[in-house]
Amino acid sequence: MRLQRGSQQRWLRTLGGLAVVGAVLLSGCANLPDSSAPQALGTIDREPTSTTLPQPIQGREPDLLLRDFLQATADPTNRHQAARQYLSPTAAVTWDDSASTTIVESPDTLRESRAGDTATYKIRANKVGELEADGSYRAGPAASSFEIRVEMVRVGGEWRIADPPPGVIVVNTAFEKTYRRYLLYFPNAAGTTMVPDLRWISERKDQLTQRLLSMLSEGPQPALVPAVHNMLSGPVTLRGGITKVNGDTGGIGVGVGGVQIDFAGASTLDQHGKELLAAQVVLTLAGADVLGPYMLLADGKPLDERFTSTGWSSADVNALSPTANAHNRIGLHAVRDGGLVKVDTTKNDIEPTPGYFGSAHNLQWVALSQDGQLVAAVADNGQQGGDPSKTLVIGSYDGSNVFSVAQGNTFTRPSWTADGSAAWTVVDGNRVIRAGHDRNTGNVSVQDVDTSALFAPPADPNDATPRLPITDLRIDRTGARAAFIAGGKIYAAVVVPQPDGKYALASPLPVVVTLSTAAVSLDWYGADRIIFAREGNVDPVQTVSIDGSHVDLMTSQNLTAPVRIVSASPDTLFVADARAVMQLQSAEPNNERIWREVYGLGANAVPVLPG
Repeated sequence: MRLQRGSQQRWLRTLGGLAVVGAVLLSGCANLPDSSAPQALGTIDREPTSTTLPQPIQGREPDLLLRDFLQATADPTNRHQAARQYLSPTAAVTWDDSASTTIVESPDTLRESRAGDTATYKIRANKVGELEADGSYRAGPAASSFEIRVEMVRVGGEWRIADPPPGVIVVNTAFEKTYRRYLLYFPNAAGTTMVPDLRWISERKDQLTQRLLSMLSEGPQPALVPAVHNMLSGPVTLRGGITKVNGDTGGIGVGVGGVQIDFAGASTLDQHGKELLAAQVVLTLAGADVLGPYMLLADGKPLDERFTSTGWSSADVNALSPTANAHNRIGLHAVRDGGLVKVDTTKNDIEPTPGYFGSAHNLQWVALSQDGQLVAAVADNGQQGGDPSKTLVIGSYDGSNVFSVAQGNTFTRPSWTADGSAAWTVVDGNRVIRAGHDRNTGNVSVQDVDTSALFAPPADPNDATPRLPITDLRIDRTGARAAFIAGGKIYAAVVVPQPDGKYALASPLPVVVTLSTAAVSLDWYGADRIIFAREGNVDPVQTVSIDGSHVDLMTSQNLTAPVRIVSASPDTLFVADARAVMQLQSAEPNNERIWREVYGLGANAVPVLPG
């Protein structure tokens, strides 16, 4: 793949004439529900970590000082120097703040004993999640409680904590004010697109560029390692310091001025390798609001001669962005009365597709490749008496070259990879298969996907293990992750290529842990979010980030429970509820976003988007 140069005006050409440029950066806000159950973390406006440490309040009672400590732990600067002020002199030196970071909600500080200059308190809270040392987030188990005892002493007339437990305990509201979620990017195994790796860090703006590049150098979180590459590793390293384009070393990443980065060893990369390196760096920095242009050097010379004078921009690497080909370019289709139809929502026009799939009357599920050229469908074959009643068929959109490739009593809705090379589905709730399609020959071959790692006992006994059956499975557009529903719960797993050409699913991560009803359908809604439908009539459609840190409730106006299916593209969401297929436009203002009926499909239709 060769990248096309962006056409936007480069700031480098006008740096000499710039006086002052104001930029207002807005980040999305999420209000957490007032509830005693653990809630997901949102993303809100955050101020840079303060350089002035607030002092403990004099004369503070021990229970209130303990609550202040749980707020102060949100600032990780200088090994939690702010929080160490609340400890006794000995504990301030010996406290191990690197053991873990536990995020809690609504902590209680309960006195167990108090006599003279000593006291014992119990901290009781709901555990929301954990933050790993590399900044990756893990949602806590549903209804997970957290409880520890803390000894306190009076030092110089002021109460201090004498024996803080190893690791950091932080209240979720304080965590949200201090930390922000960032996306690191790594090339997928095929080198065709970038895979987002979600991290939460607290860093001053002028230190953020260095921090993000250091994290890229350290590589992806362990679960993603088998599914991605890292161009900023091995022989390629950071060379010298990071500066603005004009060589200034101060205020890097703050305001205009761009960024200049030199990579030792990058001159040995081939052209595609250089483009992958540039995409990693530019997409990561641009997504963190570190403004370009990005002047990338290889051993002191331009990484790519095309960008010698202008530097790189996000437009120059957009072809490798995971959202580059996410938009629906083939329109809405649906399964209606057992056949595949094409729907023109602007004209309220519905027409059967040509050939087999449009003339059939026994289709249950249909999936279309991103380019609309290939179809994977589940057909009811009418078998009874113990024989498999469903057949997976794959063929061209016009209905020619249709193959029956697998049989079973149940199939999940098929899911195509972004390049149309394979369709994934789950047979009988427990057997994941990958039906590979060779575009050159038209041949289809079926492989079993190794799922043993999904159901192996977890290293942490508190972690939830998926339970059969698997009732929905969707491959993301990077090919590196799969989202699935097992036992009514939602998980994200990593797609691991095997040396023999087969695949495995590994490292299942619980994504939504607080659902009170079972999830019934899901789809990818962007590179790092999932949309899902659940049973019941209270907030039946929601979205969640793939690390489980942030859940959003979608409007339910005009929906009629139960919602059976969700299907998503960046532009439009579709669901099938009890009475119709409904659509929601992503671009509409929030106060105008309501579900509207897709005319003429009826109550039993299933919306079909590419993927």
